[in-house]
Amino acid sequence: MSVSPASQEPIVTLRGVGKTFGSGTVALDHLDLSVKGGEFLAVLGPSGCGKSTALRIMAGLAEPSRGTVAWAGGDDGRRAHGIGFVFQEPTLMPWATVAANVYLPLKLAGTGWDAAAPRVSETLARVGLSEFANAYPRELSGGMKMRVSIARALVTAPRVLLMDEPFAALDEITRFKLNDDLRTLWRELGTTIVFVTHSVFESVYLAERIVVMTQRPGRVFTELAIDPAGRDAGFRTSAEYASLCRMTSDALSQAMNARTAA
Repeated sequence: MSVSPASQEPIVTLRGVGKTFGSGTVALDHLDLSVKGGEFLAVLGPSGCGKSTALRIMAGLAEPSRGTVAWAGGDDGRRAHGIGFVFQEPTLMPWATVAANVYLPLKLAGTGWDAAAPRVSETLARVGLSEFANAYPRELSGGMKMRVSIARALVTAPRVLLMDEPFAALDEITRFKLNDDLRTLWRELGTTIVFVTHSVFESVYLAERIVVMTQRPGRVFTELAIDPAGRDAGFRTSAEYASLCRMTSDALSQAMNARTAA
């Protein structure tokens, strides 16, 4: 088990973060996590371990009950870096076209359509949906709807893309294709990606670093480094991939037992 080297400066750091909901449920406890600029980080853990809560705290969509969230650049760092968020469901406006859905963040920022149109078109091209700009969500497959959601998150050119189990509800073939496309986007754009998942196989295929969390209340149990090179169709059937999946699965099992025993 290897630990990812700190080759870049952290773009965001969570220190001693805890989250207790009004019901009394403790979702996170003493969570320490740093995200390096430009990396593809997977946050892996069982359902209900606080992965999504941590992501929302990072995005500023929820406040920690205790601890700190520090962005590079100080208090205005989160705004300066820009954040795109992809939810578990596409959450598209059913009455609006694909192009209008992708345009929404720019519209809310006060950018007129004439100025935004080239960026919307470019972003749709990046996710392979140029021909569907005038289609409506009801005309799209599940995978295509998720592509629209990703495009909407990317259209503002964020430096950080936070993704909350975006492919969990998709069939395996579609999920594999979107995994490949997401890695391509990461390489081309240099965006920092934090990807929440409960799939060992997906985390190993996508990420260059995997943070393994305990059961609720969630905290970091360990980190695994995954060589980002050589991710192609053959990698999924390679002995190396199988070995990395076993290593990651063992780490996840140990994390769950550690929390159970605590």
